[in-house]
Amino acid sequence: MRALGKYFVSYTLPVLIVLVLFFALFYFFASGGDSNLKWYVVSPFTQQGALNLKFLFAGTWNTLAMSFLALLISIVLGLLIAIPGIANNRPLRASNYAYVEIVRSIPLLPLILWVYYGLPEIAGIQFDYFWAGVFALALSDSAFEAEIFRAGIQSVPRGQSEAASTVGLNYVQTMRYVVLPQAIRRILPALGNQFAYMVKMSALVSVIGLQELTRRANELIVTEYRALEIYTVLILEYLIIILIIGQAVRWLERKMNADEQSSKR
Repeated sequence: MRALGKYFVSYTLPVLIVLVLFFALFYFFASGGDSNLKWYVVSPFTQQGALNLKFLFAGTWNTLAMSFLALLISIVLGLLIAIPGIANNRPLRASNYAYVEIVRSIPLLPLILWVYYGLPEIAGIQFDYFWAGVFALALSDSAFEAEIFRAGIQSVPRGQSEAASTVGLNYVQTMRYVVLPQAIRRILPALGNQFAYMVKMSALVSVIGLQELTRRANELIVTEYRALEIYTVLILEYLIIILIIGQAVRWLERKMNADEQSSKR
């Protein structure tokens, strides 16, 4: 508990101070600090602004749910793709290299459009807005996850695998009980960072019509004609979400390092 309080003072408190300053500036403008800016459209102190903010915030669930599901799928795909990358068989390593390089080279926005508009024409598979976004994000991120897993697995000393083989464990058992637990422990912070990346990239799914944060902001601009004010709130929404994820990742990383050091003693 004391460690958590120390972490809060050292890392979380400065972030909260910055957020308070942002909101103080926002409320200054909302109260009429600049006559050229119509902050009342997103001010919680007016009925119209409160309704607009409620409409904007309603897209948060789709953003977080889509990002989280895409991350889970990409982790599974990334692990399956990473295994051939560490194999002794050259064709398997080549297949891993080809997949990672090809998928990493495709921009996310065209991939989203291809999944939503192309798959029905090619394979007869029709996703709705949400699952098209999940699949496109997961496919794009799977290449990065594969590299994260490959690096994590290769960071485990070879002696661990040799020790496992001496006690009679086969390759699958060695990976499951010895190598992967250690690798996952080391790459958890990187996986958390990928979640933050997914949340930011989910904004691109707005182009196919998913009612997430960015799409709702765009629709509100069509009715209010106040792009600057609405996009400012949108940025603040993403800022708060990413900061929360970032602080959680930092706390997890520090806790893991502390646990690892205590286990060595």
